[in-house]
Amino acid sequence: MATAELTAHELIAKHRPTLDQALEAIRTRAYWSPHPEHPKAYGENGSLDAAAGKAAFDALLGSRLDLGQPGTDGWVGGETSPYGVELGVEYPHADLDELLPAMRSGMRQWRDAGAETRAVVCLEILKRISDRTHEFAHAVMHTSGQAFMMALQAGGPHAQDRGLEAVAYAYVEQVRTPDNAEWTKPQGKRDPLALNKRFTPVPRGIALLIGCNTFPTWNGYPGLFASLATGNAVLVKPHPRAVLPLALTVQVARQVLTEAGFDPNLVALAAERPGEGIAKTLATRPEIRIIDYTGSTEFGDWLEANARQAQVYTEKAGVNTVVVDSTDDYKGMLSNLAFSLSLYSGQMCTTPQNLLIPRDGIRTDQGPKTYDEVVADLARAVDGLLGDDARANALLGALVNPDVKARLEAAPGLGEVALASREITHPEFPGAVVRTPVIVKLDGAKPDDEAAYMSECFGPVSFAVAVDSSADAVELLRRTVREKGAMTIGAYTTDDEVEHAVQEVCFDEAAQLSLNLTGGVYVNQTAAFSDFHGSGGNPAANAALCDGAFVANRFRVVEVRREAQGLS
Repeated sequence: MATAELTAHELIAKHRPTLDQALEAIRTRAYWSPHPEHPKAYGENGSLDAAAGKAAFDALLGSRLDLGQPGTDGWVGGETSPYGVELGVEYPHADLDELLPAMRSGMRQWRDAGAETRAVVCLEILKRISDRTHEFAHAVMHTSGQAFMMALQAGGPHAQDRGLEAVAYAYVEQVRTPDNAEWTKPQGKRDPLALNKRFTPVPRGIALLIGCNTFPTWNGYPGLFASLATGNAVLVKPHPRAVLPLALTVQVARQVLTEAGFDPNLVALAAERPGEGIAKTLATRPEIRIIDYTGSTEFGDWLEANARQAQVYTEKAGVNTVVVDSTDDYKGMLSNLAFSLSLYSGQMCTTPQNLLIPRDGIRTDQGPKTYDEVVADLARAVDGLLGDDARANALLGALVNPDVKARLEAAPGLGEVALASREITHPEFPGAVVRTPVIVKLDGAKPDDEAAYMSECFGPVSFAVAVDSSADAVELLRRTVREKGAMTIGAYTTDDEVEHAVQEVCFDEAAQLSLNLTGGVYVNQTAAFSDFHGSGGNPAANAALCDGAFVANRFRVVEVRREAQGLS
């Protein structure tokens, strides 16, 4: 057991106000964040400013990140940035037969610490990560291909918000049941029955976090902190192309756990050799009792079917859809959609793919617009948004892997191209693969086109699907969500009946809906403490980030009861 440098009392005094604010935020769903988005907000009170963060990242390149884990039997690495930079960082490779038992050894003390202490330790981990936001931003950028500002915001404060949100939900669920209860049952003329009952949240075991390539921290932190806050140890298995952000997270967590007097092995890293593919091996080990996964439907389905000893939380693929019926702000609609299609080269699980547009056109504040006019105007809006290469690089980032590039290049063969993709050179990173989106016109009445628009085409590819009417668009929306799932749904309409019909589909099929977005909020963005990411109710994901269901089954409540002293 480690010697505590940070006492529970000190951590509670430091972080309880933040925890209370998070609890209030998830109750009211109002805007709140303790993590600043602006790069210039960092540099005081121990946090790294832009220059120090970049220097810290540069110092990691070509280094060996020794986490002090037990069972290290070698070193692995090989990450190459989508921007063409060889990271050269080496990570410990674990002998699982030694590491997993070591991870369990500290769980009893962690369980007995209680929900509040676990929560504030997690908040200290998040605070340390927040102080290094600029360093983490470069790590996220050079593993995911996100542009720097997006990597700083989505990979930094937004990810930290999602982690804190999970801690808040975990705390609520654990304290829902009191620690102790005095139970007395009257027996008429006889003495009452009296019991003392004690209720203890107990963890399931070791949680496995299987990280993703595109959003290693944003998608990783909810599961990591939900499991840790509920008393479980967490084994982090990053995507082979995005190890560094989660390895740094593990490093921080182990440092804080040690300083707080807990076993650092409650959090550990499982990096893999090239082609080793340890996720399946880990997922079916009996020690693994919880799994968090973001990635392909194929492997998510495999986990749900085969990791039967574990509680499995998956976010998989979906076909995100926008119904375009009518609008009273045509220019705003086009601008909003253009940004949504372009951000991070469409490499978000929330990016719209299918735009369902009546073939007879739509009503707008600029008069009627035909299907062809809407698609052409949207193509011009995207082209205008990305016409300046500097702005395009800042929005698009880089294609994360060759599979995305292959899908983009194959898309023109699926239908008539309304907007062709073009190559952009990055002035700082000539090795980056930067491409603008492609928009392809498809016909919802043609069976040959259905194979394209009814499958996820992850990346900067969208389909403008002509449908016979808005009613047909609503029915195609229903079938798409029911059969393929969706993380996000959008709709543009000034018609109350169409709006009601779209809402009913989303209620029936459990899909999150955004209506008539024309300003600075986009269908592919969600805010922690207020928006739910996914619903857990359609094939795209079996869990939502974040709600009570996401945390409540990571622990069970065990009761110990005994007769009260002095009563029979």
